[in-house]
Amino acid sequence: MYVHLGRDYVLNDRDIIGIFNLETTTISPRGREFLNYAQKNGAVVSLSDELPQSYVLADSPVDTIYLSELSPAALKRRTETTVADLDSRVLQLPKY
Repeated sequence: MYVHLGRDYVLNDRDIIGIFNLETTTISPRGREFLNYAQKNGAVVSLSDELPQSYVLADSPVDTIYLSELSPAALKRRTETTVADLDSRVLQLPKY
């Protein structure tokens, strides 16, 4: 299943290592150090012009951090949507 992270970017949910709250991560010195290290090594992709609320750590094709304006809860809900949920939302067209 694919997860929409923002700015027309989708990611295979099998590649997601974790979804994190950016605000609580940056409180910790270790969290700031981790994000700074990733930024210096070109592993951060910003998916928003707005202030990001969360980041997704992914393993595709290499460890990458995607900054998203969506909340961690919204991203988590998107990973939990099943194909059956999507099928139930599809408009049934009459057969001709």
